[in-house]
Amino acid sequence: MRGWGGVAAMAVVCALTAVLALLLPLTQRGPGGDGSTGTGSGGVAEGTQAKADDCDPGVDGKEPERSLDPKSGSVSGGAVQTIKDRGYVTVGVDQNSYRWGYRDPNSDAKTAELEGFDIDLAHEIAKEILGSPDKIRFKAIPTNERIPAIQRGDVDMVVRTMTISCDRLKDVDFSTAYFQTGQQVLAPKTSKITRYDDSLGGKRVCSAVGSTALKALGDDKKSHKLPASTDISTTVPNQLDCLVRLQLGEVDAVVTDGALAASQAAQDPTVEVKGEPFTKEYYGVAMKKGSDDLVRRVNQVLDDYRKNDGWQKSYDFWLKSALDEAATPPAPKYK
Repeated sequence: MRGWGGVAAMAVVCALTAVLALLLPLTQRGPGGDGSTGTGSGGVAEGTQAKADDCDPGVDGKEPERSLDPKSGSVSGGAVQTIKDRGYVTVGVDQNSYRWGYRDPNSDAKTAELEGFDIDLAHEIAKEILGSPDKIRFKAIPTNERIPAIQRGDVDMVVRTMTISCDRLKDVDFSTAYFQTGQQVLAPKTSKITRYDDSLGGKRVCSAVGSTALKALGDDKKSHKLPASTDISTTVPNQLDCLVRLQLGEVDAVVTDGALAASQAAQDPTVEVKGEPFTKEYYGVAMKKGSDDLVRRVNQVLDDYRKNDGWQKSYDFWLKSALDEAATPPAPKYK
């Protein structure tokens, strides 16, 4: 794999990620070079947090990505004060999602340098809440540990390509959306798989435990949208583990967020994204249920980040070439 020293090295990284929750150093490279991508402020619409039992993505006004308006309540309460008193924010991230949250294999092993689009955002949150992008502690967590890590109090928040969903809103609170994506299929370029359709019949498909991809696969098998012969039994703790399984010939395809699939295709030129997205999803920053002041504060950070071009600079630096398209941040939705 390009830039990673081969499949064996990648397998080691994935195995370590699956079993370790590591506190990582603070260094990070990005469009600004210091983790800082701008400051600023701006007004936002008024509203209240969407409740889990009032969440219906098919009904206008009840989208799961609606969140607390920073103008509708305090952005400096108990949760925010706890972070300020401690002097740093603890953020759950990925350390092996290329261009999103990963450790640069070419950097000094002792620094364990983290970089990517999600890492830029995490630094921005630390900078606006605590005055410095370096007042942060990263904790690497696998996909299936994102919600438990928040509920146990291991982290203050998770910034890790995490889709906002009605089911997840029962367990955690989310910020407004900071990225739009959708589920897609990743497969070898030579594969006869064409998209998320009958071409997956008789194929082995990999997805991550706790992911929206696994839920979509399970639901679509039950509703016969997918062929009954599609084997979805291969699941892994981290999405990147699926790419390794694909490279080793243990599965025929991967289903994951299109944004992650494109980044994995950028790592390995022998695979490609097949077909168009078959869902519409939004990433959000996840936080503990009831931490309303922190949710509002993060929403204010996101509002500033969109308006001061911090989001755009980070996207252009990390993701534009991999996704091969221009993009703008999703507009915040408040209720």
